[in-house]
Amino acid sequence: MAVKIKLKRLGKIRSPHYRIVVADSRTRRDGRAIEEIGLYHPVQNPSRIEVDSERAQYWLGVGAQPTEPVLAILKLTGDWQKYKGEPAPAPLLVAEPKAARPSFDALGGDDEGKGEAITQKKKAEKKDEASAESASTEA
Repeated sequence: MAVKIKLKRLGKIRSPHYRIVVADSRTRRDGRAIEEIGLYHPVQNPSRIEVDSERAQYWLGVGAQPTEPVLAILKLTGDWQKYKGEPAPAPLLVAEPKAARPSFDALGGDDEGKGEAITQKKKAEKKDEASAESASTEA
């Protein structure tokens, strides 16, 4: 039985998430897996890549063959170079924590109303016109 390290697709239509799994080469893409060894979320900026290095080294050591996309991920994380005995790559880009948005109070907001609405209501305009017409006819 040939064992492959491949991606298992999850998520919605335009929001793919992948799990890096070890599975029999004959199973379908999203089929049953022997073990899950990592995550790959390409939509996030920067992409989220998590690989259990110890388990990846074990499976590579016992002969599991990575698919092309998984090989690229393993090269980014440095697991492939570690397996082959080559020098490690540059560290991955890590997302910076987002700064908290300023609160309403910090911006100087207050709860007082600033005045009335800019546009007049339709009924008020008709009453004003009717009273103006009656005043002009009386004069």
